[in-house]
Amino acid sequence: MSQLSPGFDLWPGRLDAAAQAALLAEVLTAIEAAPLYRPATPRGRPMSVEMTNLGPLGWITDAKGYRYEARHPHTGRPWPPIPQALLALWAELSGDARPPDACLVNLYRPGARMALHQDRDEADFTVPVLSVSLGDTAVFRLGGTRRADPTRSLKLASGDVCRLAGPARLAHHGIDRVLAGSSRLVPGGGRINLTLRRAT
Repeated sequence: MSQLSPGFDLWPGRLDAAAQAALLAEVLTAIEAAPLYRPATPRGRPMSVEMTNLGPLGWITDAKGYRYEARHPHTGRPWPPIPQALLALWAELSGDARPPDACLVNLYRPGARMALHQDRDEADFTVPVLSVSLGDTAVFRLGGTRRADPTRSLKLASGDVCRLAGPARLAHHGIDRVLAGSSRLVPGGGRINLTLRRAT
């Protein structure tokens, strides 16, 4: 584990190739029950990523705003459970005894990105956010708690795990781009990001 800035911890290659493939298989099975969709911001702007959720709660965005809901907005069904492998990672690396109740699944196809943002829709900011990368390498940008703070960029490869906690919990962060073809893990190419959170 390396700490790139206070509260931002990175475990490069924490999941080996076999663990990545096994986790991806579980995620793809869950996606069959909770299909990926392209959400829109409250202002009606479609996001470039496709997303779904796992766990008791899922993060959604639409004309009503950003929030957590217990059901898929298109199917009306509950989200599939969080895979045990992710719960085990949380127990080992999060540093928090409270289990996650939400796992965002973001699919970045070539050209998709995520603007700098803060994760602020959770009830308790003392609980960390744990992020797992599968597939193509992403250029990740990390800033400070103010949007005007300086930023730095680093590459997140398949199998990397990072944690935003403490002073970095409300740091602005985003994905500048995905390096297409850097991995063959995800069918059709692209990157899947799994973000474990505690919403309540």
